[in-house]
Amino acid sequence: MVDRIEFKLRRTAQRVVLLCLVGAMPAAFGQSTKTMLVEPPTPLLPAQFGAWQPDGSSPSCSDCPPVEGVTGAVLKEDGVSRISHAAYHRLNKPGTITLDAYQFGDATGAASAFTFLRKPESRMVQSKDSQVGAEMAASGADYIFRSGTTVVVVDASKAGAPAVGDLRLLESTLPKIGGPRAQPPLLPTLLPTKGLDVESERYALGPIGYQAMGGVLPGDIVGFDKSAEVVMAKYKGRGLLTLLLYPTPQIAGNYGREIVAEMNRQGAAAGTVKLRREGPLVAMTTGAWSAEEAQKAVEGVHLNAVLTVEKTPPPEFRTEVRKTVSLLTSIALLSGLLALAAIILGLVLGFGRAAIRVLQGKPAATEPEFLRIDLSGRAEKIHLEGELPPTQG
Repeated sequence: MVDRIEFKLRRTAQRVVLLCLVGAMPAAFGQSTKTMLVEPPTPLLPAQFGAWQPDGSSPSCSDCPPVEGVTGAVLKEDGVSRISHAAYHRLNKPGTITLDAYQFGDATGAASAFTFLRKPESRMVQSKDSQVGAEMAASGADYIFRSGTTVVVVDASKAGAPAVGDLRLLESTLPKIGGPRAQPPLLPTLLPTKGLDVESERYALGPIGYQAMGGVLPGDIVGFDKSAEVVMAKYKGRGLLTLLLYPTPQIAGNYGREIVAEMNRQGAAAGTVKLRREGPLVAMTTGAWSAEEAQKAVEGVHLNAVLTVEKTPPPEFRTEVRKTVSLLTSIALLSGLLALAAIILGLVLGFGRAAIRVLQGKPAATEPEFLRIDLSGRAEKIHLEGELPPTQG
């Protein structure tokens, strides 16, 4: 009987071990056959916007291959991450519209690509009622606009000029981004506005784009490998103003000396050259400036950030302000509560000690006791506390 029970227990233990091994096998083999599901990114261009639907007769791609040639090299310098091409037709009406969208890693790269892809004959749209995105230019039925980190080129030559409302619907579907990557570059805002030819403004982040957009300096001495930024613009009746921004004043000083040497080498062919450095900023004039106007131009450029009250701060700024105010308020409340708790604790301990002394029949308050050392050298007899010491004979 005992042997039979022992046999059953042994069989049961073997089955439990076998079941544990079978259960562990999928986990052991699963390490080598683990599958990762990656959600594809949201399409850069929408499936439809407003009355515009995809045109199946025209080729399109949601993730197009890189562009070749100089344009591709410039877009690569600016940090392009995605390219999309799509054609749309209007519902119940004739006409097609073609879109090319370029997404970049930050708004700085998108701003540089916008100035490069903008046609020389295009005109900047200054009216807020007609503008789409952060900046926009138009040339006949062709448009280009920048929204955050995305630049969209619109060819509406076969559909007439699309309504601004349609393009705004398109802009609302583009990817949105916040934080530092959404901040536009500071350097173009430093250009003096008096006499500025807005259409001539060009912003570059690399030597290929800088040369392609008419830079007066060799690209290899500008310092793009040190994260330099360059903006240049023509002034009506004058010449070209070039601003170069470097990460540190030391880097600006090193490249500034190379630029001076290059301008001396070009000589009179460069026109009126005036150069001034302010910290990490270098300002230089070339072309048909008078000496006085060129000097005023470089002296009128200052590297300082100004927050005007007329402009509404961006949502990210307001959010950070609210977070800061909330944090400071919480710290003030916590400090007040801790101070109040310390006062209450002190009162409780003080009055509690006094109450205990009263209950023990002692006075609530006691005078501190001091030890006195007699240094007179006289010997005195020991006496009880409260008695007067015996007088010496």
